[in-house]
Amino acid sequence: MKHFDLIILGAGPAGITAALTAARHQLSVALFDENPAAGGQVYRAPAVRMAGKSRNDLKDGDHLRKQLADSPVSLFMGHQVWSVTGDFRVDALGPSGPVHCTSRLLLVASGTTERVVPFEGWTLPGIIGLAAATLLLKSQQTLPGKRTLVAGCGPLLVAVAGGTLKAGGNVAAIADIAGKSSWGRVLPAMVRRPDILRQSAGYGLPILRAATPLYSRHTLVRATEQDGQLLAELAPCDAAGRPVSGPRKKMLVDCITVGHGLTPATEITRLLDARHHYSRHCGGFVATIDENGQTSRPRLFAAGDCTGIYGAAAAVRQGVVAGLACVSELKGIDASLQQARQQALKEWQNVCHFGRKMAGMMALREGHTDSITAETVVCRCEDVTRADIEAASDAGAGDINQMKAWTRCGMGPCQGRSCGDVAAEILARHRNISREEAGIFSPRTPLRPLTISQLTGEFDYADIPIPKAAPL
Repeated sequence: MKHFDLIILGAGPAGITAALTAARHQLSVALFDENPAAGGQVYRAPAVRMAGKSRNDLKDGDHLRKQLADSPVSLFMGHQVWSVTGDFRVDALGPSGPVHCTSRLLLVASGTTERVVPFEGWTLPGIIGLAAATLLLKSQQTLPGKRTLVAGCGPLLVAVAGGTLKAGGNVAAIADIAGKSSWGRVLPAMVRRPDILRQSAGYGLPILRAATPLYSRHTLVRATEQDGQLLAELAPCDAAGRPVSGPRKKMLVDCITVGHGLTPATEITRLLDARHHYSRHCGGFVATIDENGQTSRPRLFAAGDCTGIYGAAAAVRQGVVAGLACVSELKGIDASLQQARQQALKEWQNVCHFGRKMAGMMALREGHTDSITAETVVCRCEDVTRADIEAASDAGAGDINQMKAWTRCGMGPCQGRSCGDVAAEILARHRNISREEAGIFSPRTPLRPLTISQLTGEFDYADIPIPKAAPL
């Protein structure tokens, strides 16, 4: 078993910069991520490099990966962390089998999970999340479909539509729950970020050139199969995401990419019993941290979008702040550390303004779940419908964990990462209670699905040590 000063879980922007910062100050650091290369969702490396194709985010990601490769950080890429204990023992499965490490400090930079508010037909083949579509475009350099509908809310709408068009695909339409006035309120914050303006232009210009139809204040309410394709139905909606009366639009496509924001991935900080609070604006339940990233549990830190959805630029700076805090925790603080910390905090605050605006665009709208029909599946793993959730509520389930025990909602392979936020919203609205009262699923190990054979490897009875018999 290996021991480190600091273990960091998650090799996205926050995890990378925290690792580099701590290593520069002579801490022994281990960095874990289930992906084969560091970078996270924004700086994701392509599986295969194609000549003549480059992106600004790829260059930034390559720069971070090069810094990691040149650093003394111990990298555990392609390792799936399945258990974290209170004494900061981390158990993971990697390409060469099980790995066990311990540390003096733990920093969680686990990122986010995509939210999709269910609609009729959302489980049909050919319907994927916006984040999944960006993964296909960035990592696999593969089109989501030949003719794609892009629907939902937030900046990924533009990124997926523009990326699909740049890759040679066809976008039938963009359906945005937000209105044009909502984007207008974000524009001043965007003007303060020239890098974001350039990135937006890179995605927006192909959309303008293709004259892609944009349906503002429209939500996807139904998808059905028709002649081997998907018939999508869009309805006008109010600011809360509820469908309203008005003409509905139908179109045939072979792929629908849809997403309604992101939720912080907090299963590890919850497993370690750190204090959390609910913030709709931040994406859901988040670990309560101070300005250094310190949680309510001693020696446990958190950074990046798992502490609130503020974007990659903010995560980079927050990783530096948390990395410096870890150095101070073990070595004490001096004037140079304090100055570096203040500079990183200042930079973080400068870029957070835009991140907060984008987070507001992606937040789950109160009333959006009202449009989910009774027979629509909410938990795909266990086929739990809205009617099942409300029946459990009527029978006395007062929070989401009681509802989970009665319906099996959240007990499947994803352990509630995909359905938990929406299921809790349905329960809270049905019982007329707050989201804090509705709660969040209790985390359990293993944190990811795994088989016993992966843990044990190959052996026969001769390999089992037999203890000597105790003396009489």
